[in-house]
This record gives sequence, structure tokens and C-alpha cells, in this order.
Amino acid sequence: MTQFIGILSSADLTFVSGFYSKTPQRLSKYSWYGNVRLHHFRVPEDAVLLRWLLTVTRGSGFNCGNQNVTVHIRAGAPPVINPVVTAFPNDTAYALATNLTLTVLSGQIANVTLFNVTNPAAGDWFLAAHLPKDDGRIEQQGLPSCLYLFQPQMFVRRAVDTPILQANIPLTQKLSAAHSPALFKVFIPEFTSRLNISIQSCRIEDEASGDCGLSVTLGSSSLGRGSVITVNCSGQEPCLASVSTPPWNSWVRVAVETIRPNVTMTFSISTNYTVGCKPLSVPADFSHNNSLAIENSSVSSSNNTSVTPSNTSVTLSNTSVILGSSEATGSRGNGSEGTCMRNPAVFREELDVLSLRFTVANSNLSITSGLPTMLALDLNSPTDSGGTLIVQLNLNASSLIGSFGSVRACLTASAPVLQLNTSKPCATAFQQGYSLSVNQSMTQTLLRIPFPQAAVWYLSLQTLCNDSSDCGNTSAVVSVSASVSACIDDCGPYGECRLLRSHSYLYAACVCKAGWQGWSCTDGSTAQSFSRQLTAALLLTLSNLFFIPPIGLALYRGYHTEAAVYLFTMLFSTFYHACDQPGVTVLCIMDYDTLQFCDFLGSVAAVWVTLICMARLQEPLKYVFFLTGTLLIAMAMQLDRHGLWNLLGPIMFALFVMAIAWGHRGIKRRHCYPTSWRRWVFFLLPGILSALIGVCLYAFAQTDSNYYYTHSLWHIMVATSVLFLMPPREKHIPPWGWTHKICGYKICKNEKEDLYTVS
Repeated sequence: MTQFIGILSSADLTFVSGFYSKTPQRLSKYSWYGNVRLHHFRVPEDAVLLRWLLTVTRGSGFNCGNQNVTVHIRAGAPPVINPVVTAFPNDTAYALATNLTLTVLSGQIANVTLFNVTNPAAGDWFLAAHLPKDDGRIEQQGLPSCLYLFQPQMFVRRAVDTPILQANIPLTQKLSAAHSPALFKVFIPEFTSRLNISIQSCRIEDEASGDCGLSVTLGSSSLGRGSVITVNCSGQEPCLASVSTPPWNSWVRVAVETIRPNVTMTFSISTNYTVGCKPLSVPADFSHNNSLAIENSSVSSSNNTSVTPSNTSVTLSNTSVILGSSEATGSRGNGSEGTCMRNPAVFREELDVLSLRFTVANSNLSITSGLPTMLALDLNSPTDSGGTLIVQLNLNASSLIGSFGSVRACLTASAPVLQLNTSKPCATAFQQGYSLSVNQSMTQTLLRIPFPQAAVWYLSLQTLCNDSSDCGNTSAVVSVSASVSACIDDCGPYGECRLLRSHSYLYAACVCKAGWQGWSCTDGSTAQSFSRQLTAALLLTLSNLFFIPPIGLALYRGYHTEAAVYLFTMLFSTFYHACDQPGVTVLCIMDYDTLQFCDFLGSVAAVWVTLICMARLQEPLKYVFFLTGTLLIAMAMQLDRHGLWNLLGPIMFALFVMAIAWGHRGIKRRHCYPTSWRRWVFFLLPGILSALIGVCLYAFAQTDSNYYYTHSLWHIMVATSVLFLMPPREKHIPPWGWTHKICGYKICKNEKEDLYTVS
């Protein structure tokens, strides 16, 4: 029975606001997804206006020119981006997110941009910001650089008393252009196949008749194509807006607005929906009709981002549910005559972080031409949208019955497509789906969706036949595999899958090496050849052999501690660079982090002990400086391993100590120290020049492309400077640092050693 209620007015809505902000984060140049600053927001229900306040601030730097900042925005999942235009892997379906370019001019301190979204979709929204493509320059921490900070802030205006449209119950609404549009919402229950919105009895006040100029908009804006549908009602009485396969178990926004100015009108709006299929009820005792046995289930994982299930046996029986057709009133079909769809049970197994596996009740599904088969893949959690959804179909070519043509599949979010043929698109009311197909010539197909939307995904399958007169008995057996993994193929041999975090949100991305690029490191357009990889490995490792002459000279002059430090530096620099190679020419004798720490520590310690040795301090004080300085250097390396001041700090302090020692000695002798001009011309000046060249190469000249050459030259310059700067042997110390006088069975100690003074 039709019921009417009092007249509502669009001016009666109550609006409230909310303001949300994120902490400013430093932006980086883009080379992989880890350089992106990802921000996660939650948009509430009934939001009518979403306003982003995007602020880019120049934090520090000099001679900074114009700088572009790219911001990507997406609803439902992190944005899929491709700033450097690389190739995606085969069988990967993606849609690039909406992006904005914010420019900070050379004379500006900040750029503030407003971006509005009217009638935004409720749920998760993501913003990703980054600087342009990385130019490959290796910037040392501690040097002045242009710093940019990005801070997003979100203002939301929402209606708290939006009228709810109920099935077959009309609402009478008063509308004026000043308070347009009139907002409504309708809840879409599960298994709804069509939604109808009807507007009728529109009357303009103070006019006997006239066109109200109404339009009806269904859906909410998600910045995606087709996320809203608008129907023009001008000249139509009544006006009907209808959409098929609306999203299940969700609210759909309905907005009615007019283009007529300075008029007030009333109209009646009603809704109804059609339920095409509803399932038969299952018994309360699950174990009675549905047995689920999991035997010997074990999961082996090599890291936190890649898991591989093994030895897992899943048995499900009597789990194929036949769905019965229903009328619009919701009555249930009975018996096999009303069946409209097969719905096998799907077992959802969480393996690890960003790792899921869906197991179908019977992995070999019999797909017919009469009844479609629908599988529900539950990804309705934000924690599942940071990985990659993988769906694979395999056709059993020996199982074909009838006039088989192909098996078509359609993967959609929030609602399934249940009528599959060549003329109907694979799409729901507000979203485009993903089509798959297998046939006798192509028995296997694969689909990968990076960062899938957080929703329940539906995979519909149906057999298409060649002969329309003999389609009733056409069927085929297809096995379905569905899963969510952190990265596609674990990023392959030239990439590494890394788990990233933005506050409490987890997602994964590939970092590539050896010149490979792309979402999963499959774009080899700039890949390094094996010969280049081998050349780089040989240059970086063999260049450390230039430390052999300083080691031999130090031993000859009696500087055994210094020689030990040089040997430590040479060995760990060699093995670190052998392990640090980006390609296949890799050799790691121990953990990478340990090798890196020892390499950085040895490099700075070698410079430190050389400068302290040049100060010619007496031995007790000299070894105190050696040990204390090395311990402080190790602490600094643990705090910030890549900071430039870890090298410059010890150098400056050691030079200060050396200047005091040399100045004291020069004042005491009333002569410049060192006294010999040959020492200055042939040793000190070449050593200082080599050291300056090495520091300049290390701090300013290194890029990703020339790193192999410049860093090898750094090794050579450091070893050469040590060779020139090492002070001469003490007069009282014999060559190689020990006396050849034998007292019994041991080398005698020179008792006069302590009587000598430093020359």
C-alpha cells in the first residue's frame, strides 16, 4: 500500500563540518614508490563537500628555482602512479589516479592549493605526493639542499539528517534554486540487480504549469570514470532514473537539482529495487552439510613481504549453493526451476601481512552456458588494499561439452555481473570491471590488479557457445586461483619487495636494481648488461688494492696499528662492494648491514688514525686518541651512517689536534714544522691535493650512473693521500718496527726507547 508523509524541504537539512590534518612530511624525488609520501584519510558518510588544503613549503636551501610537486588522489585504495612512464608487467590491469601539479616559484616560500570534491564517496581516500623524477645525483646528508615539505588538510561538510528513501514509499520534497540540490540516500541490499528512482507530480508555485528543469544524479564522486550517473528530467513526467547492478550493502546518494532560478517547486520522489537472485538458506549447523577439513597446513615465509603456502590440503564438500530467482518484493524461488546462479563457497585464508589466499570449494568448477557461476572474494578491509590481487583461470581442454566457444569471466567490485555475453559490457552501475576469457587456443589467463579497492570482489563465469541452437548442454571445467600478494612475482630477480607504512596503514612496493624499472621491475629498457655489472663490481672491489702500498709502508715505518686499520678498511670495503652490487655479480660473505657498517667505520677510521699519526704525539696520548676517536666514530655511524659530518667531523678535529701539536713544536723550535721543504713539496702537498680531490668526488660528483667510477677514484685518492701523508719513521725505531737483537728465545725490548723524544 502506498503511503505519504509530510512535505520535506531541502532547506531543512542540517550541515556539520569536520577538519582533519596530517603532519608535514619531507618530499623526495621519485625513483620508486617508497619515495612517495602517502597520506590516508577517512571520509564520513553523507559528506556533501570535501575540500583539500594542500600546502607545499620550502623548508631550506639556496638558489632553489621553480619546483613542481605532484599530488595523486584516489578513493578506496592507494593511487597507482607512473611518473617516469615505465612499462607495467603483462596481464596487469590498472587505472592511473587523478593528479595535480603544485608549483613553488623561486621567490615563494609556500604554495597553498584548494581542491574540491562535491558529493564525495564515503570511506578511505589516499593522497600521494612526490617531487619530479630523481636525476640520479647522490646527495650527501649534511650539505645544504632544497627542502620541501608537504602537508594535506581535509575539510568535510556533511548532512546529518539526509532523508532516506524506502522502497515504494514516496517522499514529497520542496525545492528552490537557492537550496538546490535536494539530497536523499537509499540503502541497496545484497542481491539487488536494479535500482529505480522515480520523480513525478512536480509543480512550481505560482505557476499553473511549467517545466521544473530537474535533473537526478545517482552515486558519489570517487574521481573515477562513471562514478556518478546524471539523468536530465526536463520535459519528462514522470522522470525515471534507473541503474543496473548497483553496489550491494551500501548507501547510494540521490541528488535532485533544478536549473530554474527564483522559483520554488514541490515534487514526489520514490524508489524501488529489483532482486534478481537470492540464495536459499543454509542450515544453522554448518558442519552438518558443509564439512571443511584442513590437513597439514603450514606456511613457509622467507621474509615479511613474501609468503608461500606449502603442504596445505583443503577439502570442502556440499558447499555449492544454488541461488534461486526472486521477485522484486523479495520472495524466494523454490526448487530447481527457479535457479539462476551457482555460488560455490570460497575459503579465505590469511597467510601473512598483505598475503591472502582464496580457495574455492571445488577448484575444478563446471561452468555452464545456462547458469553463471559467481565467486565472492572478500577484500572489504583497508588492510587488503595495499597489495596486488591476482586471479588466474585454467581451462581443462579435455572437459569441453557441446558447442563450446569460450568461458568468459568478469571481475567487479561491490556487485557482480550475472549476464555474460559478448554484447554486454563488464561493468556495474558506477564502476568498470575487468574481463577475462579462456578458450581452446588460450587455455590459461591471468589478471593482476595492483592496489585493489577495499570491497567484496565478485568473479562471474559463464560459458559462451558457438552454435546458438545447441547452447543448453554446453559446459567446461575451469580451475580458479585467486590470491593477494604484497608484490607481483615478488618483484622478480632484479627487484626487492618492501613493506612500507604510512602511520598505521601498510602497503608494499618494489625497489628495482641494475637499471630495471617498472611497477614490478620488469621494464628492462634501461637495464645494465652483464658486462657493465661485472665491470662495476671489479672497479669497486679491485680499487681497494691501492691500500696495499700504504699497508706495506706503514709496517716498514713501524706504524703497526695504522697498518691494521688500513688492512681492515681494505678488506671490508672490498667485501661490502662485492655484496652491494645491484645485479647478478654479487658475493656476500656476511650480513649486508654488517659489511656496510664495517666499511663506513673503516673508511673514516683510516683517515682519523692517519691525521693523528701526522701530529706525532707521544705514544700513550696517541693511542688514547686512536681508541677514543674510533669508538666515537662507531657511535656516529650507528646514529646516521650516511651523514657527511661523520667524515668531516673527525677530519676537522684531527686537523685541529695536528695544528696544535705542530704549532707547539714550531714555537718550541722557533722554526716552521715540518722543517724540510722537500717534505712539503713532495709529500704533504700531493697528499693534501689527493685528499681534497677524493672528498670532492665523494661529496659532490657522485651520481647513480657514474658511481662505479667516482667511488673507485675515491678509494684510489684516499689510499694515495695516506701514502703521501704518512709521517717518516721515528729515528729510534728500526725498519719494520722491531730490533733484530736476540736475547735468549725472544726479541729484546730497546730499554732506551722511552729516552727518545719526538723529533
